Amino acid sequence: MSAPAVDTEPAPTDGSASVLEARGLHRFFRRGGEEVAALRDVSVRLGAGEVVAVMGPSGSGKSTLLNLLAGLDDPDGGSVHVAGVPVSHEPANVQARLRGELIGVLTQASGLVEHLSVFDNLRLAASFRAHASTAPELHGLLEKVGLAHRAGARPSTLSGGETARANLAVALSGGPRLLLADEPTAEVSTSEEALLLHLIRDLLPADGAALLVSHSPRVAAATDRVLHLVDGRIA
Repeated sequence: MSAPAVDTEPAPTDGSASVLEARGLHRFFRRGGEEVAALRDVSVRLGAGEVVAVMGPSGSGKSTLLNLLAGLDDPDGGSVHVAGVPVSHEPANVQARLRGELIGVLTQASGLVEHLSVFDNLRLAASFRAHASTAPELHGLLEKVGLAHRAGARPSTLSGGETARANLAVALSGGPRLLLADEPTAEVSTSEEALLLHLIRDLLPADGAALLVSHSPRVAAATDRVLHLVDGRIA
């Protein structure tokens, strides 16, 4: 089912080119024989350097939105572009390549591969990026997130805060243009949350942007603006 694309989300006011441009997104699912709208005419635009929060109650469409923006699912109406490149309605192998080159995805579950060291997890993720990171660059990234001394460690030996920082480093290795994060601070202490929010700002490339789904008011306070998603619409 399709619907007209209407841009209801204002463009960044600093004149920067869009890192993310999603227009008029609609997504419908069938539940018990009925069609249910998960997203209705949602438009989001992020400029370079922006860090934006998405907040809303459970079931408001936040996870559906992230999946569409990451090219993990296609909208029934509307389109998604990252750095001017179309992401939606592309073949699955193209979407996977674009995620590798342009998008860093940070999920609630750890994405670290257990049989690889922290450094090798970083190197694996960076190998898919458009920019090929050198070993010194990756070691420098680990130093920035405070994990240089844990480069050779297996993921299962990391603390909760270390795991969160390692996952962030993996998501941002190679300098993706867009970071999409689902509750990036949900399982950490208040002090670790503040550190993660600082690192997101510090590690984003100058031409990058981040969209953070969160229930935390501290996350919202640390971002440039907040989008409130209610019943599949931006309120």
